[in-house]
Amino acid sequence: MISTVLVANRAEIACRVFRTCRDLGIATVAVYADPDAGARHVREADAAVRLPGSAPSETYLRGDLIVQAALAAGADAVHPGYGFLSESADFARAVLDAGLTWIGPPPKAVETMASKTCAKELMAAAGVPLLAPVDPATATASDLPLLLKAAAGGGGRGMRVVRDLAALPGELAAATAEARSAFGDGEVFAEPYVERGRHVEVQVLADAHGTVWALGTRDCSLQRRHQKVVEEAPAPGLGDALRETLHTSAVAAARAVGYTGAGTVEFLVAGDRAYFLEMNTRLQVEHPVTEAVFGLDLVAHQIRIAEGAPLPPGPPAPSGHAVEARLYAEDPAHDWAPQTGVVHALDVPRGAGLRVDAGYAAGDTVGVHYDAMLAKIVAHAPTRGEAVRVLAHALDRARVHGPVTNRDLLVRSLRHPDFAAGRIDTGFYERHLGALTAPAPGEEYAAVAAALAAASARSGRFGAFRNVPSQPQSARYGDHEVRYRPTRDGSFTVESHPHARVVAVSPECVSLDVDGVVRRFRVAAYGDGVVHVNGHRLAAHPRFTDPAERTAPGSLLAPMPGTVVRVADLRTGDRVEAGQPLVWLEAMKMEHRVTAPAPGTLTALHAAPGHQVEVGALLAVVQEAPEKETDL
Repeated sequence: MISTVLVANRAEIACRVFRTCRDLGIATVAVYADPDAGARHVREADAAVRLPGSAPSETYLRGDLIVQAALAAGADAVHPGYGFLSESADFARAVLDAGLTWIGPPPKAVETMASKTCAKELMAAAGVPLLAPVDPATATASDLPLLLKAAAGGGGRGMRVVRDLAALPGELAAATAEARSAFGDGEVFAEPYVERGRHVEVQVLADAHGTVWALGTRDCSLQRRHQKVVEEAPAPGLGDALRETLHTSAVAAARAVGYTGAGTVEFLVAGDRAYFLEMNTRLQVEHPVTEAVFGLDLVAHQIRIAEGAPLPPGPPAPSGHAVEARLYAEDPAHDWAPQTGVVHALDVPRGAGLRVDAGYAAGDTVGVHYDAMLAKIVAHAPTRGEAVRVLAHALDRARVHGPVTNRDLLVRSLRHPDFAAGRIDTGFYERHLGALTAPAPGEEYAAVAAALAAASARSGRFGAFRNVPSQPQSARYGDHEVRYRPTRDGSFTVESHPHARVVAVSPECVSLDVDGVVRRFRVAAYGDGVVHVNGHRLAAHPRFTDPAERTAPGSLLAPMPGTVVRVADLRTGDRVEAGQPLVWLEAMKMEHRVTAPAPGTLTALHAAPGHQVEVGALLAVVQEAPEKETDL
């Protein structure tokens, strides 16, 4: 019997495993890098061991240090979580060699499935349906579009969609470089890219006594940069025959590698056909939707299987529908750029069928080194429509104060007609992102409330209005300018928005009558130039100039803090084209390209691989080519 578990991970998944361990009477041990010294997963553990350093390569990816930490803390088992070393066969072997219990599949199964190319060969032998591979060296226009994928990777790293044969060599080089940087293995393979395909997966659970469960399907088609954003179980709109094919193929895949524990077999679904993509030999981020539908605790089953317990002959019957949304600190309107800063509030209304798995709490700081996911919010209800409605409502009413997040995008996605009707595929955001990130109707009245709340706070600090200004006062929040005038009774009139009448005002709450409907706006300000109105984030007019306004034309600035992972093979004086990538930055497990804004000459290149840069740092300078004169 396991008595103490070290979780070789951080944030939300570590907290998730700790919760089950507490329910089972098992003590817990956390590991933490220096930026995580005060993190939530450290606070929730019974004991914690420091991994000196900041970068994942010197902390959470150091299997030797984690095994030492487990032994030092008296743990007798290790749970890998997801990400980091969760699919490292070498780490699994190191845990076992140290005499510890590995709460995961056999290292050989991990090793076999770690290479997507080897996995596909094994699946073909097991009769699992596959897409035919394409050799990039001999690819023709008839093979397009192609999807390049890292053989040793996951999470969207090293993936490229190629639609132009001339772009194939460059994209292949870029995918190889990213794969080598992210996974230490630059092997990349190509396969047909299926337009409007769906990402459907099957949760499997297997014991060491020959029993394998297929725990239904999940649809994970709503993705950005090949990373999942919204997931649900069961996958909607699948026929009985296709569902049976998915279940049978997933069980065959697990048996083919002698799998034990929890794992996921992922498929690409096009029409009524399914094709094997890969097997994730770990717990998935989206496992809670399966837990909700089947009434199971998958982490508890992982632990029991690691202790040698058998599964019952068959799983419980599923019930209802579950939908999960991943709340990220990122800006969908600006290329999904990850965001950093203090989380001032993170409060999701709780209710029947709602579950929140969070890795952060109020007061925690989102840094640059790790994944930007704040929490997962899950709704379970008798029908899909009800689950979607409950989840959208909970997100809409959540207090998420601090960095920019994808919360508004999630709400709009869940309420989009295509999603409501189950018309979903991996191209959903390519088609709808512009509309989903456009200014929300009525946002201008949130700006009015923010301005009046700030003015009310000032009047409270300085006493009642004795001399009412003769001219309107003004404030700007986001794209909205608000003009208002204080009245002698301590209220305000709004001159920029004649349809808004002030009903009540205080620094924390403003009530406005807009065309006969009274609406209350809850306002929170934290002194950083940002206010949150009914949970929605509005930036005040900046007190400081944009760094881009203080630099020479053609200066390329870091759009976010991060690490330079690659620079273009160029020298000063070389000609560059508009949109040509010059510097690759990695921040929060995502890679971002900094490109030339216009054709011209590279006059300076300050970035170098391995450099840590802050937002606004000068990376390169491109002197724009003068426009050619034309004869009149």
